[in-house]
Amino acid sequence: MDSIIQDMDRIIQGIAIFALPVTLAITLHEAAHGYVAKQYGDLTAYAQGRVTLNPLRHIDPMGTVVVPLLLLAVSSPYLFGWAKPVPINFGNLRHPKRDMLWVAAAGPGANLFMAFLWALVFKFGLTIPESNFSEPMLLMGQAGILVNVILLVLNLLPLPPLDGGRIAMSLLPQGIAYRFAQIEPYGFIILLVLLFTGVLGAVIEPFIFITIRLVAWVTGLQI
Repeated sequence: MDSIIQDMDRIIQGIAIFALPVTLAITLHEAAHGYVAKQYGDLTAYAQGRVTLNPLRHIDPMGTVVVPLLLLAVSSPYLFGWAKPVPINFGNLRHPKRDMLWVAAAGPGANLFMAFLWALVFKFGLTIPESNFSEPMLLMGQAGILVNVILLVLNLLPLPPLDGGRIAMSLLPQGIAYRFAQIEPYGFIILLVLLFTGVLGAVIEPFIFITIRLVAWVTGLQI
């Protein structure tokens, strides 16, 4: 019974620490896609009210709530999730193949920006006297850095329909890009197989470490 109570306490504490960073990370990621698409001529997301910071417009019950909670409950080394994909009609972009790169890169770019902001939150927490306020700030800042860096690195994998896959399609010659796009219906299955076989962790861990070091260096954090 004591172990069950301890596990529940750990899960509740984890939810309290990660809820805001995860919600913001996923929400701003999707809103950034819609915002940049609007700048390049596609108003689909804007017309559906998805270019907004209101998380309720982006939350996917499975990807935003269930999956992160399950990963937290099983003490997964990776905490991630997803929101409802922002609808993008690439055909509406002024230069579809070229502009696809910037629309796709906007999401990971938003996560990198938020990682820097959470690093500043963590840094500020180090400067204030130890209290009931400073510890949550430090823990949430740390969680914000980790969540955003993981989403950044994960989404940059060159696998459709991830953002990295879209970027690759934008850069590849037309014929190769078309054949590469045929992977998209199987992309999520491939990602799950990589996750549960441990291949995904082996691939992204070095990039996560390097990116965290970069964020720390830019913001003057000693880690």
